[in-house]
Amino acid sequence: MKSYHSLRDIRSDIANGQLSCRQLVEHYLHNIKQKPELNAFLEVFEEEAFAQADTVDKKLAAGHAGKLAGMVIGLKDVLAYEGHSLQASSQILNGFKSLYTATAVQRLLAEDAIIIGRQNCDEFAMGASNENSSFGPVLNADDTTRVPGGSSGGSAVAVQADLCLASIGSDTGGSVRQPASFCGVVGLKPTYSRISRYGLIAYASSFDQIGIISKSVEDAALLLEVMAGSDEYDSTVSHRPVPTYSQLLQTDKKYKIGYIRDCFESEGLDGEVKETLLGVKDMLQEAGHQLEAVEFPYLDFMVPTYYILTTAEASSNLGRFDGVKYGYRSENATDLTSLYKKTRAEGFGPEVQRRIMLGTFVLSADYYDAYYTKAQRVRRLIKEKTDELLQHYDFLILPTAPTTAFRLEENTANPLAMYLADIFTVQASLAGVPAISIPAGRDANGLSIGLQLMTRSFEEPQLLAFSNYILDKLTVEA
Repeated sequence: MKSYHSLRDIRSDIANGQLSCRQLVEHYLHNIKQKPELNAFLEVFEEEAFAQADTVDKKLAAGHAGKLAGMVIGLKDVLAYEGHSLQASSQILNGFKSLYTATAVQRLLAEDAIIIGRQNCDEFAMGASNENSSFGPVLNADDTTRVPGGSSGGSAVAVQADLCLASIGSDTGGSVRQPASFCGVVGLKPTYSRISRYGLIAYASSFDQIGIISKSVEDAALLLEVMAGSDEYDSTVSHRPVPTYSQLLQTDKKYKIGYIRDCFESEGLDGEVKETLLGVKDMLQEAGHQLEAVEFPYLDFMVPTYYILTTAEASSNLGRFDGVKYGYRSENATDLTSLYKKTRAEGFGPEVQRRIMLGTFVLSADYYDAYYTKAQRVRRLIKEKTDELLQHYDFLILPTAPTTAFRLEENTANPLAMYLADIFTVQASLAGVPAISIPAGRDANGLSIGLQLMTRSFEEPQLLAFSNYILDKLTVEA
């Protein structure tokens, strides 16, 4: 069976009698079984996916199927799905099954999406390479000696390798966009509060968002349209009306675009990445868009600010995993104190332990003002400067990642180098604005290069339409 690029293509073949949802599920299951070395899925819901497919086929035949009928989706292992295992790729939640379904997932099911399995990720979504999973690393399908990015690496590889049509991941500081860049797919982080976080395992609550990985902007728009909106179970979600994003993907407007000079002149930016993205910039200028270099004076402060704040929130959020109520419990405990200590020492991996310790340190009485309070002030400065720039420009463009996919274990011994992989993605997370990564080309090794775009809060229609426009132009030029 051919590889499908979008739900539109699938629905066309279904309407022509050339395809059924059951055949589609068979196709993806075959691909999953053919590529076990990628380690993208932790669990595949084979029987359930077939049952869902049969139900959707009947609805399609009767003419009352939902918007997502024919879309086969994978879920990152941080999203609750009732009756299914939920571990955040960690041993601390070994044996735990979710008691309810996340709001976003429930909305997908209500529109007849078929969920094929749960996907590998960095433990508790902490990582930029998907090497921190307690189930082993995920491998990049373009080159299995390289990482797929993280933390939603399994979700990105599943789309990249045609193991499902789209994946639902989470983005705290770039965890959807950076792996999308490394894997040559589309990665969307919406405005903070656009999608309910109810049912998403918390890492850093003021940053965490549900995001989308897909092959096309069109599918990302449709999935956002389905999942977004108010939710009585999440007091932080926006109550703004949800536009019909999938119907707003055409644009002929000439935009004013700022490209962040410091990002393109960064010493850590790979030469081929820079050349490719400057080529996109020139293409847009030739098409009549106005592009100007802009200064962003806080680039050097973004990664430290992000990690101080997220580790602080993580140390609080992960305090609930103690071996008492659910999940892993150490067999070596002799009293309550040793139960806590041994369960957490044995159940959490090294990176999660590192971030919990960092967060506990910056929240301690002696250092709270020196680190946490100061980081909150810098976050406000970053947000205000980003919003100020977006008052003058329709979009800001910058690289998604400073390099293409790096080799396995290349940065594992150097946490700082790993953290700097997030240098271009954390700005949108700190500011809470929507951002997207789209594939812009490949380097000499055939590895994908991502272009990142940011725009004003709740301006996803404009972001999606312009991203679609750029991809169309890149396809024509190729």
